[in-house]
Amino acid sequence: MNMSNAKYVLEAVDITKTFPGVKALDGVSLRVKPGTVHALMGENGAGKSTLMKCIYGIYSPDAGLIKISGEKVEIENPRNAMDLGISMIHQELHPVRTQNVSENIFLGRLPYKKRAGVRWVDRERLVRDTQEVFERIGIKIDPKQKVSELSTSYCQLLEIARAVSIGAKVIIMDEPTSSLTETETEILFRIIRQLKEERAAVIYISHKIDEILQISDEITIMRDGKLVGTWPAKEMTTDTIVSRMVGREMNNRFPPKTHKPGSEDWLRVEGLTSVNPHSFQNVSFSVRRGEIFGIGGLVGSQRSELMEAIFGLGEIRRGKLYIDGAQVHNRCPADAIKNKMALLTEDRRKTGNIGCASVVDNMLVVDQNVNPRRYRKNGLFLDEKKRGREAKRFVDMLSVKTPTLKTPMESLSGGTQQKVLLGRWLLSEPDILILDEPTRGIDVGAKYEIYELMEEMARDGKCVIMISSEMPELMGMSDRIMVMCEGHMSGIIEHSEISDEKIMLLASTYTAEDVKEKP
Repeated sequence: MNMSNAKYVLEAVDITKTFPGVKALDGVSLRVKPGTVHALMGENGAGKSTLMKCIYGIYSPDAGLIKISGEKVEIENPRNAMDLGISMIHQELHPVRTQNVSENIFLGRLPYKKRAGVRWVDRERLVRDTQEVFERIGIKIDPKQKVSELSTSYCQLLEIARAVSIGAKVIIMDEPTSSLTETETEILFRIIRQLKEERAAVIYISHKIDEILQISDEITIMRDGKLVGTWPAKEMTTDTIVSRMVGREMNNRFPPKTHKPGSEDWLRVEGLTSVNPHSFQNVSFSVRRGEIFGIGGLVGSQRSELMEAIFGLGEIRRGKLYIDGAQVHNRCPADAIKNKMALLTEDRRKTGNIGCASVVDNMLVVDQNVNPRRYRKNGLFLDEKKRGREAKRFVDMLSVKTPTLKTPMESLSGGTQQKVLLGRWLLSEPDILILDEPTRGIDVGAKYEIYELMEEMARDGKCVIMISSEMPELMGMSDRIMVMCEGHMSGIIEHSEISDEKIMLLASTYTAEDVKEKP
């Protein structure tokens, strides 16, 4: 067969993959045309990432075959996949944070020069080649900057640039916009349109249905490790996608509001200022018992940094923190936990889960350290049965899809990992729960379950603080929304006055007074 005339650039035929206790893929087929965006959708645990890892050579399928441009291939490892023209942007970011940007872009493909028999990295060419990639796709990052200094969103753009630099004919993008702002998402979509013009194919995995309908040519849906079907994107709607993903009708994106915020403040922050002059400055706000308090803002607004500092993860130059009227000092996370606070961080891989540890170990790591006697027999030995009972209680409550409690976290889907981390903090029975992008990379069904849990906690009188970059989520769940801009609090919007226009206006100004002065 003439490879240039092949109808499909990639074919995965009847792929089957089994792990201990679970059949992750059951005869799944995927066919992708050149110069198209092929969306792959399904709930967490549907098998999307497993299928992609089989195609990329991370896993070896138990059965089935893979073809590139009509020719059967054996993909033994990711290096082999790249040689065959396949690149992958993973859902969980994997930058080498100790190296600089250019070294990350060409990781494993560094240019070398040789003189007098000595071989070393050609730094000038490395920077030049990186700049060419950035100019091609229209992003501005210093090639010499350390990756450890980049935000999560810029690390995401870095991964996209790395995939493009390979010159691949198939690029797998697993939740590529999970950490991107609307502006950065538009940059990504421009890059994708450019790749399509160059006849490259993009396999696009996302739970953001509006993005899927905007960018895709075809949509394949999976459920419980099986293929549901493939359809032209123009024939699909939000309702049809959701019903085919979850196998049932979902009439509401958010649960009904049954909680009623109290009238008195439970958490009060006064003039909180970071030691870093480029971070949050003079921020004051309060949260009531039984309230879902949203925090909005663009990337760089210092929302996460503010919450981390409140939780004892950042240094504060001045400011006061009160809980139930009494001043508290969270010098470290242990202090915050003792003060009945919990923080689900934005980057679950970097600051959340322990990948090689089991589900039960990840879920109990906080409570076991705070209450060590609770999980010991005779004060000496770990009570494994009790540990298992406690973990299973929250596994069942959160509908965590895991073969066993001893399954390593790294083998679970991203959304399932998020549920385990949420269970970790619920075990500590907090009065104040801070959720930083709690539904990032989570499917619509799992999102609804987390929303219901937030609603339940608010109904029980807890303070729920949610940072979110998803406007519908922020507006749909919050009783009030505090908006930040470049480290300053721009204003707080009451529920009856919430609109996306007001949020975006405040996100680009420093104070509420600035907003009033604008036409």
